[in-house]
Amino acid sequence: MQLIQTKKELATFLAHERAQGKSVGLVPTMGALHQGHASLVKRSVTENDTTIVSVFLNPTQFNDPTDLERYPRTLEADCHLLEACGAQAVFAPSVKEMYPEPDSRRFSYPPTDSVMEGAFRPGHFNGVCQIVSKLFQMVEPDRAYFGEKDFQQIAVIRRMVDDLGFNLQIVPCPVIREENGLAMSSRNTLLADDEKSIAPNIYRTMKTSVAMMGEKSVKEVHDFVVNEINGVDGLKVQYYNIVDGRTLADVSDWAESDDIVGCITVFCGKQPIRLIDHIRYK
Repeated sequence: MQLIQTKKELATFLAHERAQGKSVGLVPTMGALHQGHASLVKRSVTENDTTIVSVFLNPTQFNDPTDLERYPRTLEADCHLLEACGAQAVFAPSVKEMYPEPDSRRFSYPPTDSVMEGAFRPGHFNGVCQIVSKLFQMVEPDRAYFGEKDFQQIAVIRRMVDDLGFNLQIVPCPVIREENGLAMSSRNTLLADDEKSIAPNIYRTMKTSVAMMGEKSVKEVHDFVVNEINGVDGLKVQYYNIVDGRTLADVSDWAESDDIVGCITVFCGKQPIRLIDHIRYK
């Protein structure tokens, strides 16, 4: 497996692969990789001749400097995992390499990027679009792989792909969970042991709420999830939106859509770690 750190090295590598007629899969990541990321890489390896994984902690999508500072950085371990998964290359550039000048581009795809994460993390999706569009331009992949844990992010990226006319396939991949149901996330490494014991209540509660759909209203299910999670000492719901899975617009009745998803963000612990998850109702 090749470690690539500059755009020039990346272009050289890709030219060699393309000259042999190879298809290219891209897995964009911010590092601190886990088995959720591994599942994306393994899928790319099965569907493409060459798989490139980017490992880049993108500063422009963090609106909280403390969050950026605390984010785990584990490049050496990441490379071991990626090699074991069969990736051909890791692109791990510096911030200066990706942003030699400040990126002044502005992306706007309401309501997809203005609700939920967009409302609570101003500028977050603009930063996501900045870095993902740069990677798509540099790599020109045939397919790009994203985890469905970040459900809203995939919807925003789809809008960007349509807007900018990228010729590639976005491949969403299922959430990978711990045995206790907690969605795997790089942020989980920041949880203390007692926080790890309460965090699974998030998914457990949402899963229970799915069985209530036939007899309870959308509002009643929403309120049940929020109240149950907030009733656990150490958990605090920032938002829980039950939305159309395509538009991300709130639904008020189960009959409004045949694609309904509950999206949640919960603060866990005393120095709260922000945990994101979702569940499909139908």
